[in-house]
Amino acid sequence: MVAMKTRCPWAQTAANIVYHDTEWGVPQHDDRVLFEFLILEGAQAGLSWSTILLKRENYRQALDGFDAARIAKYSETKIAKLMTETGIVRNRLKIAAAVQNARSFLAVRKEYGTFDRYIWQFVGGRTLQNRWQSAAQVPAQTLEADRMSKDLRRRGFKFAGPTICYAFMQAVGLVNDHLVSCFRHRELQEEAADSR
Repeated sequence: MVAMKTRCPWAQTAANIVYHDTEWGVPQHDDRVLFEFLILEGAQAGLSWSTILLKRENYRQALDGFDAARIAKYSETKIAKLMTETGIVRNRLKIAAAVQNARSFLAVRKEYGTFDRYIWQFVGGRTLQNRWQSAAQVPAQTLEADRMSKDLRRRGFKFAGPTICYAFMQAVGLVNDHLVSCFRHRELQEEAADSR
């Protein structure tokens, strides 16, 4: 008999389970991946992550594989065309924010060499290991997310409030917010310890 894996309670659908088991909370250092999650978390504002997850491939196609250099050059005509794309969230503010965020992202990379170097400074360069017992304990934002949000907004980023920043931190592994009962919590904690 195969033992069932205990997962975080939000991992219920097939897509959410795959995302939970393979991506959520895994430390990311690839600038393109970090940019993708920054845009997707902004697109999620007011919606469920499941909605965005199901549209993720459509976003990749519509936004040139999350190539920040290409997105930064999008014109008003291109933004208007994206507003007709049924596979993404057709919210003009969110689409325009993706373009602005690409420009701000490139400016950060120019200053820091990589966006990775910039974004990981908010957690001192290593994943914050939380030990939540229940989903009710997981915060919507933290001091680190607040500091990140203020700095991103100062640099011109849009849809970068502290709640969005914390969701981004969870997604890209700046924090390990898997519940301690979840099989991924220990795996990610051990991987972090091994990488030191």
